[in-house]
Amino acid sequence: MRAPNSPLWRLALLASVVITAACQEEEEGTPSGAMCPEDSTLTWDSFGKDFMANYCTRCHAVAVKGSARQGAPNDHNFESGPLVRLELDHIDKAAAAGPDAINTSMPPSAPMPTEEERRKLGEWVACGAP
Repeated sequence: MRAPNSPLWRLALLASVVITAACQEEEEGTPSGAMCPEDSTLTWDSFGKDFMANYCTRCHAVAVKGSARQGAPNDHNFESGPLVRLELDHIDKAAAAGPDAINTSMPPSAPMPTEEERRKLGEWVACGAP
């Protein structure tokens, strides 16, 4: 085993850091780049509530516990507008679509939103999830 100060050890450590950072970037997704148009009509009641109920709250809800969350962090709960607004950046990078990216890592299984629904999600998130 080489000493921690050896060039080979330092190279291995650097490679590990780079690979870890790349994997984390991939898991988080890319900002969708969606914009909020002045005439947006998307609100919690007209869009967000049904989108979250149809695709998100089977794992992302306060009442869902343990393995039923399928790995969803305990602090990512989407059954109300105020809770959703706490995670807009995460939602955008995981599930929204816009001119820069179509993010599809969430939900991880069917049912899945259509691209059009993901574009509406991007718009709604860009508007601050009113």
